[in-house]
Amino acid sequence: MTSAATNLDAPDISAIEALAIELAREAGELARAALQRQVTVEYKPDARGKDSTNDPVSEVDRAVEALVRQRVAERFPSHAVIGEEVDTHPDAAAEVVWVIDPIDGTANFINGFPLFAVSIGVLHHGLPIAAAIWCAATHLLGPGVYHAHAGAPLHLDGVEVPRERATVVRRALAAAPGGAPGGTREWEHRVTGSIAIEAALVAAGVFTSATFWSPRIWDIAAGALLVQAAGREVWVRSGRGWQPFERFTPPERLPRQHARADAPAEPPRVPGLRDWRQAVLIGTAEATTLIRERRAPGVFTRLLGSLRPILRRFGARG
Repeated sequence: MTSAATNLDAPDISAIEALAIELAREAGELARAALQRQVTVEYKPDARGKDSTNDPVSEVDRAVEALVRQRVAERFPSHAVIGEEVDTHPDAAAEVVWVIDPIDGTANFINGFPLFAVSIGVLHHGLPIAAAIWCAATHLLGPGVYHAHAGAPLHLDGVEVPRERATVVRRALAAAPGGAPGGTREWEHRVTGSIAIEAALVAAGVFTSATFWSPRIWDIAAGALLVQAAGREVWVRSGRGWQPFERFTPPERLPRQHARADAPAEPPRVPGLRDWRQAVLIGTAEATTLIRERRAPGVFTRLLGSLRPILRRFGARG
């Protein structure tokens, strides 16, 4: 993927990347500072509109998204924004869209577990052109911003990240969804609780691969570009099986919504980028080939994976 794939000038893309880096770093420092005080936490209802503790949102999530929206509007007033916490749908005619996950790994963040991130990706007609992910922990064992723009290599805080790690190991690590069984012959599995962290660590060569079965666009918009900038692969799954990722496009139809009985009915609308949702596979060419050639997990296997952490907790009480 090169900058020639867009009709934006290189200086424009560099300016966009610079602002993304600045905002990611500022938001990350805001999150770190917030951990020194009490943070207000609420919980979003589940897909059926019922009370749930599975999807927390903190005051910091909302503050970070507000910060990014304000600064983007000031610097690039013609650009649109998609953020996890504010349910807006950009005009279909918007050429440039910023996609924000203000705190990816909110459950980790509010519990003080140091694996969370601020993810900012920028799309031009759906094509990722710039990305910055502030990570509470990086492959250099400290916080930092992984960043890239279309056609350029991966950087961490302005320093290019080598495509290959110096240490050679006989069994690598891979990120797996939902606490999948311990690993394969080729690698051991790890779960961080943050898609953005896992994507950044795939890009940095810590993980050989990562699979996400139902991410939202804000989960992966930045990470997809970082992975490609590092010379690794991004695949998406559709009815035709795994396909090389090219760009984000709206789905053909809106996903089924489960609303509370007392909630007002939403007016009909055309699907947009905010509605994008597909399985994503990222990693080295060797790892993605191995995973694509295996069968996708069935509904039961995926359900078991999501229940495994709960079963472990019950087992620990026995």
